[in-house]
Amino acid sequence: MCSTDILPMLPGDALDRGYLTWFLLQPSMVEYASTRTSGANLPRLSPSALAAFPVPLPPIEEQRRIAAILDAADTIRAKRREQLAHLDGLPQATFQAMFSKTRATMTVGDVAAATRTGPFGSQLLHSEFVEDGIAVLGLDNVVGNEFTWAGRRYITPEKYAALVRYTVTPGDVLISIMGTTGRCVVVPSDVGAAINTKHICAVTPDRRHVLPEFLRAAFLWHPESRQHLARQTKGSIMAGLNMGIIRAMPVPVPPLDLQQEFAAKVEEINARRAVVERALALDDELFTSLQSRAFADQLSGNETA
Repeated sequence: MCSTDILPMLPGDALDRGYLTWFLLQPSMVEYASTRTSGANLPRLSPSALAAFPVPLPPIEEQRRIAAILDAADTIRAKRREQLAHLDGLPQATFQAMFSKTRATMTVGDVAAATRTGPFGSQLLHSEFVEDGIAVLGLDNVVGNEFTWAGRRYITPEKYAALVRYTVTPGDVLISIMGTTGRCVVVPSDVGAAINTKHICAVTPDRRHVLPEFLRAAFLWHPESRQHLARQTKGSIMAGLNMGIIRAMPVPVPPLDLQQEFAAKVEEINARRAVVERALALDDELFTSLQSRAFADQLSGNETA
């Protein structure tokens, strides 16, 4: 039994279910299906519309061969994704193994050379963003807990001169304080000239006490630090942090050589992750090519995944 949101299909003897599955999963078929829906508020695909889908029918053995090739290629992609998932969790596991029992004896205010939020109100308007110039960093740069360039925003050098006190520099730790709060990244070395918005608190670590990579990890994974942030946002109508809450957050301060060891391990993990990501991108490209050729009847009998 299934809900009315699902259309069950039982292929006949002339149609292999694996072949049919991969055929329907093609991006072109997903797009084709979307053009055959009805209903303005909740588009649906009717059984009659689905039954009318054109499906090429090579001999059943050829269908099974195509399905087997695509199954094998998809298995490779799945294993690569498992590798990525494992690597994604390694930095946190490494931090917890090294520092979860280290007491938080200082606060962010104690270990920061500077903290600041971005310009408020009329200091920076959306209408002042331009196509090129000085970058403006916001929530979209930190929301994934890894620094990324999403939709880029810039201000003119003249505007930057008025907002220079909000400058973000490589090695600063950025924390989201509005919307999706508590996300944290380290500003990369190639960021160039930039400022942050009011949705972000920027912390410049005093490297005599903490390294940027370690401070970011403490924000994300140290139990005392996380408990502090959770207490401050609990019960709020809309979750939010401020610079005072950030500065008061307890952090552990282990010896710098241990912090450096942790940072080196994370760097090695990230390098391995980049290799796997590139391999997965190639796997996806190969799979897309195989899928396209399969249903264009171009896979030779000697083709392997």
